[in-house]
Amino acid sequence: MFTGLVEEVGTVVSRSGDDGAIRLVVAARTVIEGTALGDSIAVDGACLTVVHLDADAFAVDMVAETIRRTAIGSRAVGDPVNLERALRVGDRLGGHLVQGHVDGVGTVTATRPEGEGVRIAVHVPDDLRRYIVEKGSITVDGVSLTVATATADGFEVALIPHTLEHTTLGRLGPDHRVNLEVDLVAKYVEALHAPYQQPKGPA
Repeated sequence: MFTGLVEEVGTVVSRSGDDGAIRLVVAARTVIEGTALGDSIAVDGACLTVVHLDADAFAVDMVAETIRRTAIGSRAVGDPVNLERALRVGDRLGGHLVQGHVDGVGTVTATRPEGEGVRIAVHVPDDLRRYIVEKGSITVDGVSLTVATATADGFEVALIPHTLEHTTLGRLGPDHRVNLEVDLVAKYVEALHAPYQQPKGPA
């Protein structure tokens, strides 16, 4: 589990493999502290396993399923990535409950200044839009955010200066693909309610 509060922005320093399996090496400092081989680190919101570790970098492997369902496979050498270590029992939950299981990939459609911050519009895949509610929680590239407005094709979020400075979201522009994880609670409520839904009869 994670909170969606980014601890550090790392940099991809190596990429190897192909569409079937990719290994990324990420330069970092903060998230390496206390981390061991086999631990989980959320990389742009995707929970990945540390397979190699040294003083200033760690490596993660992505299989075909991860590459298909996330935008991580498109990250190249030099790209910044949001990093967060797994939540420990007793830690403060400052964001919201985040699994690191990416539900789909959204696309930034617009960005515009708003006061001292920036408002970003994101197109969401059809099958995820029912989970988007105004003032609800959404995770974008591993960052816990509040939906400012639910739109016909997705949502808008309002980013404060701190978020712009301490995550990769300040670098987003139109057509940028982002990892999305919808609210975990919404998915459980839907699953629990499904058996009680009355099937629609003929009109």
